[in-house]
Parts: sequence; C-alpha cells; structure tokens
Amino acid sequence: MPITEPESMENLIYFTNRTLEDGKGKIKAWVYKKVCPKCGKAKMGKPVEKGKVKIRAAEYTCPECSFTEEKTLHEESLSLEAKYTCPECGKEGESTAPYKRRSFMGVKAYVVECQHCKAKIPVTKKLKAIKKKSKETVDADK
Repeated sequence: MPITEPESMENLIYFTNRTLEDGKGKIKAWVYKKVCPKCGKAKMGKPVEKGKVKIRAAEYTCPECSFTEEKTLHEESLSLEAKYTCPECGKEGESTAPYKRRSFMGVKAYVVECQHCKAKIPVTKKLKAIKKKSKETVDADK
C-alpha cells in the first residue's frame, strides 16, 4: 500500500525532512495522529489547557470524549512513514517503521529499512551524529 504524504501539520505527531550522510541521501518522515479507540470520532492529541497545547504532557487525550491514554503506550501503537533516497544504493523508496526510538550505532534513532538494498536508514534527533568506529578501534577489534 503506497504511503500518502501529509497535507498539513495538524494531522501529525512527528515530522522531519533531512539530508543524510553528507548529501548522499535524504529522508522525509512523519507520524499521523491516531483516531480515538473509544469513540472513533476525533484524532487523539496532547491535552489542551487554557487554549494551549500542553507540550510535555504524559498522556494523549481525545478532544471529543476526553479518553486518555498513557504517552508511551500510545506512541508504541503508532507507525512512522517515510519517503527517502537511500544513501547506499541511491534509489528512491518509501517505507514504514515502528514509532519507537532504538539504539543504532550508539545513538537513539527511528530506523527505516530501504526496500531495495535493505540498508538501515537512521532518523536521529537533530544534531545527533552517528558514532563511527575509528581506525584504532577497528584495528583493536581484529
């Protein structure tokens, strides 16, 4: 099933558009808001207090029925969708991955797999560089 690019940021929990590995590839990734599992009428989001969204909230709430779900439980049920140009093979593709950061080469990242060459493409936090093994470490491992 082909993934659809978002029309606006209102329907998203997460969005990023990055250049990978010195311009060899690029990735655009996003996570859509989930429809409320209780009422099914509205999309769940962070709670709104006094007209402002509570940024560091520990839960997600439904604006219609006020159903709340713990942040970690809610985010683990979501999936990250991405369109990319692979830095390994240079082909364009699209893929999905769980919306859960995992350790990748010493850095927490969402990891998307290339549909062509099966290379792992990390989506790290901004300004986080992937730790590469130095020549001394590689020689010591032998």
